[in-house]
Amino acid sequence: MYARMGCAIFSFMDRTPPSRKTARAVEPLDVEVGARIAARRTALGLSQTVLGELVGVSCQQVQKYEGGQNRISAARLHHLALALGLPVEAFFPERPEDAQNAELSLIRLIAETPEGRAMASGFSRIEDQAVRRALTRLVEVLARAA
Repeated sequence: MYARMGCAIFSFMDRTPPSRKTARAVEPLDVEVGARIAARRTALGLSQTVLGELVGVSCQQVQKYEGGQNRISAARLHHLALALGLPVEAFFPERPEDAQNAELSLIRLIAETPEGRAMASGFSRIEDQAVRRALTRLVEVLARAA
């Protein structure tokens, strides 16, 4: 017996249909986004019912979003972000390259000035960890006072 599914023809007796993700399949990122929504809602002291009313969905739908069972459209995510007082990107995990770029930006800031370069050069030559920690604390105190 042969059947046509999409563009492929396959035999039910010979093999099973190829597995493929559908547009509605829930991804681990959906679960992560839902958990972050739940954490923010809880931190603000909102119930699922109140959040649902703020964005125009039922409390059951909020529960499904938070549990990652239902995907959230871009428009709905925007409404949730507004209701929870966060930018949309706050619901997504940080990308590793973003953290690396932030570190590179900090290194560039230090290297921009002669004083920064001299501090970095001198610091790397200090072998005593206690002296390094003391110098770090001193710089932090001076930066707060500035």
